[in-house]
Amino acid sequence: MSEHPPPVQALLVVDVQRAFVAGDGAVPGAERLLARTADLITRARAAGALLVHLQNDGPPGAEDEPGTPGWELHHAVVRGPDETVVRKEEDDGFEGTLLERLLEDRGVTALAVCGLMSEMCVRATAQAALSRDHRVVLPHDAHATHDIPAAPGIADAVPAAVVSRVAEWSLGSDAEVVPRAAQVRFTRPPAVPPR
Repeated sequence: MSEHPPPVQALLVVDVQRAFVAGDGAVPGAERLLARTADLITRARAAGALLVHLQNDGPPGAEDEPGTPGWELHHAVVRGPDETVVRKEEDDGFEGTLLERLLEDRGVTALAVCGLMSEMCVRATAQAALSRDHRVVLPHDAHATHDIPAAPGIADAVPAAVVSRVAEWSLGSDAEVVPRAAQVRFTRPPAVPPR
């Protein structure tokens, strides 16, 4: 892997919602994660890359139930042709959403994925992008999750950092895992003629 892989044309910010980054439900290292996702967002905007904030709609009573404080996105959204929010109900950000159409319409072939949770929505969305022949860059320090508690008779507790690394590994060799978010570079998507 080169120090700086070729630029990507889009950034998917997965479920960086208040329930997961603030208060008792915050993932370990939430402040570091927020600094890195904020930097990615700033640089994607500056380059004119497509910026998609994925927002999970949890079921009634969940910490990310729509309309609750925990459901709100942490990072401010600057809505426009280059930035939007895609709401979802599944781990995979493509499932039941217009995400693929949005990427196609903008001519996106390469994207970076960051956010929460590593082994659930980040992994599922990255895998779905790979299966649709997108080039996927996953910065190691820009996704996170919770520790997995011990399960008596099954396994000891698994630290969040290990869970995140296993999620990366499970994507196989097609995903480009880079150590630092700072290595991700952005470019504007190509001009695509109207359909």
